[in-house]
Amino acid sequence: MQDSLWQAVLGEIELTVSRGSFVTWFKNTRLLRHKDNILVIGVQNVFVKQQLERKYNQLIADTLKKNGAEPERIEYKIYSGATLHKKTDDDPIVLESAQSGARTANRPSPTTLTHTYRQGLNERYTFENFVVGSGNELAYAACQAIASNPGTKYNPLFVYGGVGIGKTHLIQAVGNAIASNNPGAHVVYISTEQFVQEFLDAIRYKKNTDFAGYYRSADVLIVDDVQIIAGKEKTQEEFFHTFNALHQANKQIIISSDRPPKDIPTLEERLRSRFAWGMSIDMQTPDFETRCAIVQTKAHAHSIDLPQPVVEFLANLIQTNIRELEGALNQLLAFCEMRELDPDISIAIGLLGSAKNRPKHINPKQIVERTAKYFHIPLDEIVGPKRDKDIVVPRQIAMHILRSELHLSFPKIARELGRKDHTTAIHSVEKIDKEMALDADIRLAISEIRAHLYA
Repeated sequence: MQDSLWQAVLGEIELTVSRGSFVTWFKNTRLLRHKDNILVIGVQNVFVKQQLERKYNQLIADTLKKNGAEPERIEYKIYSGATLHKKTDDDPIVLESAQSGARTANRPSPTTLTHTYRQGLNERYTFENFVVGSGNELAYAACQAIASNPGTKYNPLFVYGGVGIGKTHLIQAVGNAIASNNPGAHVVYISTEQFVQEFLDAIRYKKNTDFAGYYRSADVLIVDDVQIIAGKEKTQEEFFHTFNALHQANKQIIISSDRPPKDIPTLEERLRSRFAWGMSIDMQTPDFETRCAIVQTKAHAHSIDLPQPVVEFLANLIQTNIRELEGALNQLLAFCEMRELDPDISIAIGLLGSAKNRPKHINPKQIVERTAKYFHIPLDEIVGPKRDKDIVVPRQIAMHILRSELHLSFPKIARELGRKDHTTAIHSVEKIDKEMALDADIRLAISEIRAHLYA
């Protein structure tokens, strides 16, 4: 009876709203309960919940009334047709379905803690979708040479340059190419921040041998943002021994940093000299033509053919940071997708025209408060212990914005959101990073929160 009532309601609503709105907001909803004058509608995520509450609640109430149902209250509850495993706020959200297979994410025990937040290679980072320009062609050529014959030359390869110019993409592309050419190769990618934390955990849980064995058994070791190791004497000593073991065995080492070895403060001289053994390459900010090619490549990945004036507008708007350039493009595409518009220059200027004048004084508290406000969540709940999904997802988004906008460390991000365990922040940032590529709702939410922050 409940199912037939809701299907009748959906049938009328489909004739009332646009096709895009129906598919986005109504198609995958269902009636979970109709009892005691309370009607509960199941929705897929917090974005649908928010939209139905804000924009379509009256339409739903009126349509229900036409079909003989007049509940005193309509509630929206996040629900998935897949089986939702019970989880904690410290775990990534994992769905079990016929497509994904049975996968669970359990809170790690101390004996496995050092393995819980290794990112691994991102399969989206390949040579094929890396845009080559005058500022990175030498680094690109060196990386391709390494991918063909790892460990034979340019060992170690030390790539350095400013934030958001493609270092992480390029060094992971090497790892993906090597893994593709030789599936048996042990390719290890790690951010230095995670390496440091794993080392501290290894000491804490007396797992030093396991830690050393894992890294020293690598055929290829790729280390991102090595400047973070500066000032950490014990970690530098461990990395020194790992470096020596791999280099002596002719295993490939690839390192990235935001500055050359000589400019990394409090870096031990023995590490500084080893970083310079192979080849050091300075990656420059992309020129105008390269930025245009990047915008076009990213747009094509979304199956969008951008008009040339929009491409050039974006390339001129953000000139030094590819990550910000991609963020601006995602903001434009999400805005147009949700409103069923074709991106054009007038929309781009209206949406992004003031980006150059963004202030630089945004602080963590403002980001957390703005995220809570956007999702209509009390501040004490987004930083509190509640683990309801309609609070967890906004909390994860806040963590992602803290990382992307302010480049805070994971422990600092965790503290800002009231978490004791920094692995919560790592899981959250990685999860939102992956979902942004697939979920227009998440892209739009992040874009609008950023727009409010810099308004």
